[in-house]
Amino acid sequence: MPDEKKVDPFKPQQPTIPGVSPSDGKPKPEAPPPAEFSVAPQQKASPPIKFIAIAGGSALVIFVCVLFWVRSSLPKPAAAPADTASASAAPAVAPRPAASLLTGPGPIATAEDLSKSWSAKRFLFRNALTGQTEPAMVVRLPRGELWGFSLLEPFGNCELEFVTDLDKIRTDYRYKADHPMVVDPCNHTVYDLLRYGGGAANDELVRGVIVQGTGIRPPMAIEIRAEGKDIVAVREE
Repeated sequence: MPDEKKVDPFKPQQPTIPGVSPSDGKPKPEAPPPAEFSVAPQQKASPPIKFIAIAGGSALVIFVCVLFWVRSSLPKPAAAPADTASASAAPAVAPRPAASLLTGPGPIATAEDLSKSWSAKRFLFRNALTGQTEPAMVVRLPRGELWGFSLLEPFGNCELEFVTDLDKIRTDYRYKADHPMVVDPCNHTVYDLLRYGGGAANDELVRGVIVQGTGIRPPMAIEIRAEGKDIVAVREE
């Protein structure tokens, strides 16, 4: 009697299907998923070291710039003199006082001051009409006469000058003179004190005729007297 296949009661027999071999019916193990779908265990992200270095360098540059700006904006102390001790020890030089001028009417010079020809002396004269004090001059002429005149330009504000440098008269005023002259530096008028010209009145002659320039009339004359050793200014025309 042929051997009968023992049937395992705990393992049911698979049904036989026509056209299918018994081995095809066995379950196949599942294939592992493709490598591209495999998930690696998650790792903790760490901050990039390069970024930290750049940020730190930027902060350092900003700090240095701010520090430099603060120090440059602070007021700087004034520099002390190089030689303070010697400067403080040296005595201060006081300005020389200007020579005081005498004021007329009254004595304005001495005979000794005007002992030589063409010697001159400046003084001040108080105008009787305006009450203003004006610059004036007295000159010893070659024949011994004393001639006084106002240094204020007639009907103007320019101050006249008594020039003894003949070369200056020739170059600056275009006039060839053989003795000192009175000149007007504003309009370059030249007055000759040895000659007479028209004064304030039509019939009046005053020393200082105009020999060059566009002046109106000779300088305003001031009467001068010699009283002993004093030279006295009396009045203005």
